Parts: sequence; C-alpha cells; structure tokens
Amino acid sequence: MPRTLDSQITLEKTPSYFVTREAPRRICSMSHETKLIVVVRNPVTRAISDYTQTLSKKPDIPTFEELAFKNKSEGLVDSSWNAIRIGMYILHLENWLQYFRLSQMHFVSGERLITDPAGEMGRVQDFLGLKRIITDKHFYFNRTKGFPCLKKPESSSQPRCLGKSKGRTHVQIEQEVIEQLQEFYRPFNIKFFETVGQDFKWD
Repeated sequence: MPRTLDSQITLEKTPSYFVTREAPRRICSMSHETKLIVVVRNPVTRAISDYTQTLSKKPDIPTFEELAFKNKSEGLVDSSWNAIRIGMYILHLENWLQYFRLSQMHFVSGERLITDPAGEMGRVQDFLGLKRIITDKHFYFNRTKGFPCLKKPESSSQPRCLGKSKGRTHVQIEQEVIEQLQEFYRPFNIKFFETVGQDFKWD
C-alpha cells in the first residue's frame, strides 16, 4: 500500500478478498484499524452472473444446473462449486469477525447500487467519515448497459461506465431451479441479515 497522510484515505479493491480464508489475518497484521467495504447481492443472481461470465470465456462448460446440484431431483445443492459457495456470505463473514469488529465493516447492497447509486455512495461516504460530495448529479442511467454510470469528469472526455464484462444478459435458468437455490440460501441469508443488522430483502 502507498504511504498515506493523516488527511488521506487509501482504497484498494478486489472481489476475492472477502472469500479468501487467509485475507483477514493478513490485512489485520498490516493494519487492525482498516475499514472494510463489502458489496453483496442476491446470492442466486450472483451465482447466475458468475456462471454467465465464465460461460463467455469457456463455452464448453457444463450447464448451470449440472454444476449447481449434486442431485437436482432431491434439490441437493453442490456448495463446493465456487459460484454457489461465494454467496454463502455468513460463512465468510464469520472468518472476518475473528479479526475485525463489525463496526469496521460496511455492507453495500448490489441491488441498491444499481437503483440508487447516490444513496449507496452517500452511506459509504458516511462510513468513511467523509463529507457527502458524490450525489445524484454525478450519475446517469445507461439503458444499453442497464447500469448507472458516472457522468463525465472534467478531466475526461468520456463518462465512466462498467467494463464490457459487466451488464451482459444472464443465462436463462428455470424458475424451479431458482426456487431451489433460494431455499438453499435462505438460512444463510437470515443469519447474515441478523449478524450485520440489515435485511437485504433477497426473497
């Protein structure tokens, strides 16, 4: 990490920290006062999105249903598959809580980040102790992507939108499969909501 003055905040991001077992211990040993921001979304949608992205790179992989279930007729979900395991948020959070206080963590709703980006960014700024500078006026909705984008900064001729890998149409999954996965995730979600004190309304 670069050297940071008392008046500065240094941010670093990666999607894999939250689910990497060794990450909390390593980060804590660097700085036990670090603030942590985690973006979470409906784990069923997240798994389908994960699969869609993998499929775009490896078109020969098995179907979503084949990977997601050990036995589909019995509704036996394969929780060892990474796309499923990542969405079991409470299991990852319990690992982090061995090293960090819950008050050091802020959970961003991936759904609200799309529907109300300024509101979610406002809460992030509050958590970091910053003045609310990023507001509604900094975003516009990109219909092609289906996501909000940052308006053109003065230093650039282009607005900032998510990359090509984001916003692609998800693979169509049978409603029965979605319902089986919702049932699988429900106890994990409930415990996660209770732990963080926030209901993300994923049912």
